[in-house]
Amino acid sequence: MLGLIHLWPGWESVPFLTAQTGEVLTPVNASLVAGIVANLLYTITDPPWLRAAGDIVVTAVGLVAILAVWSVFPFDFTGQSFDWALVVRVLLVVAVVGSAISIVVSLVRLMFPGSARR
Repeated sequence: MLGLIHLWPGWESVPFLTAQTGEVLTPVNASLVAGIVANLLYTITDPPWLRAAGDIVVTAVGLVAILAVWSVFPFDFTGQSFDWALVVRVLLVVAVVGSAISIVVSLVRLMFPGSARR
């Protein structure tokens, strides 16, 4: 994903992304890198407490990226007969709710290792 965003074809080639996309690239990149680092760490060692802590960190960084995208909303759907902006906003809300639930579940797994199964 990092290569697609920054190298080829690059985010600039996506017709519905605006110049404001650059404003959200830092949190989006941080989210992708956090996921990469966590998964590399999981290949070395994968105790339940580390997995829960890693999931919290990765999801929290992803939540920051989602909120940045919501705030900036770097999309331009003008000329479309369908309200794609509404669809994207609804999906962002679903992502925020899902992230919040994931963080709570991972906190429970971290604090009470025997109470939740993977």
